[in-house]
This record gives sequence, structure tokens and C-alpha cells, in this order.
Amino acid sequence: MKYCKSAIAILAVGLLCGRCLPAAAQEPTVQIITPLGNILVAVDITHAPLSAANFLRYVTRRAYDGGMFHRTVTLANQPNNAVKIEVIQGGIDPTHSQDEFPPIPLERTSVTGIKHLAGVISMARDGPDTATSDFFICVTDQPSLDFGGGRNPDGQGFAAFGQVVSGLEVVRRIQQSTARGQTLTPPVKIVSIRWVSSR
Repeated sequence: MKYCKSAIAILAVGLLCGRCLPAAAQEPTVQIITPLGNILVAVDITHAPLSAANFLRYVTRRAYDGGMFHRTVTLANQPNNAVKIEVIQGGIDPTHSQDEFPPIPLERTSVTGIKHLAGVISMARDGPDTATSDFFICVTDQPSLDFGGGRNPDGQGFAAFGQVVSGLEVVRRIQQSTARGQTLTPPVKIVSIRWVSSR
């Protein structure tokens, strides 16, 4: 029996998140609440079902509550990188790292079609198939983070899975916060991330 891609995506989200979605559900929207303002993100369960479901199961578990944006990457703080990027990176409270789910397979942008444009949210990783809970948001367009891009030596890129629909100015505010190197000092607290609707 064949299933349409959107149905498979909804099933993946339901199984990984433990949350029931109506058959017509598209693009769950989550709100990231920080002391510097709120960020509204549309999560693309259709084109990046595994990455989206992974992120949403942390949201459903409220694992990001009390987490932090801990890293800012600017054009000025990458002296050893020939290919420079602009992102902010966040995740769960590091003291709760034992609560992370197993790593997920890498959904390459060559498959999903979701490019790393300004406001795109993506999974942080080391090697392929190692992403767990950390995510990053692009401050500006970052084609070097797509499949075949030059930022990561393996050329596989990162798994983009959604788009900021409001609050990009908050992303920029976080990026411009006080830092030592790429480490935000202090980190910007993630008060909560909540599933607010399905568009």
C-alpha cells in the first residue's frame, strides 16, 4: 500500500512525539520564549519529517524549558574558519543531557529541499547521523550549510526543518549579545518552547 508523503510525515511526528495529529495537520507552530523576546517557528513536518519529529518530541516533553541559547556565531568570531556563517545555537539544559533521545539520521537538504535561508531552523550535529537536541537558527542566508556546502568538511550539510515566521529581530538580538568567543556570557535562557498551533 502506498502512502502520500504528508501522511508519512504526520505518522512520524505522531510516533516520535507521542502526540495525536489530525489527518490534515500541516506545519505545527511552536513559540520559543526568551527574556529577549519570543520567536515563532513553523516546523516543516512534510519535507523534513524525521528532524521535525525529533525536535517536536523534545518540545512535547518540555525538555527545552530551562534550556539556553549558548552559542553565537558572527562574522567576527570565526578566525580559524575559511567559510564563515552567522547562526545562534540552543538546546536543553546541559545538566539534563542524560534525557536526550538517541541520535537521528541526517535529512540532507538535497532531499528535503529546505535551504538554510535567514530564519531557518536546523539540527546541530558533529558527524552525519549524530543530531540529538541542539538546534540552530540562521541569522542570514547560509548556503554553505546546505548539502555540498563548504562549512562542514564532510560536505553533507545540516538538517533544516522549519522557518521563523516572526521574531527574527530576537534572533539577531541574541546573536549580538555579550559573548566570549562563540560562547554567550551569560547564555540566553530558553524559558519554554511550546506547541501553539498547527497551520
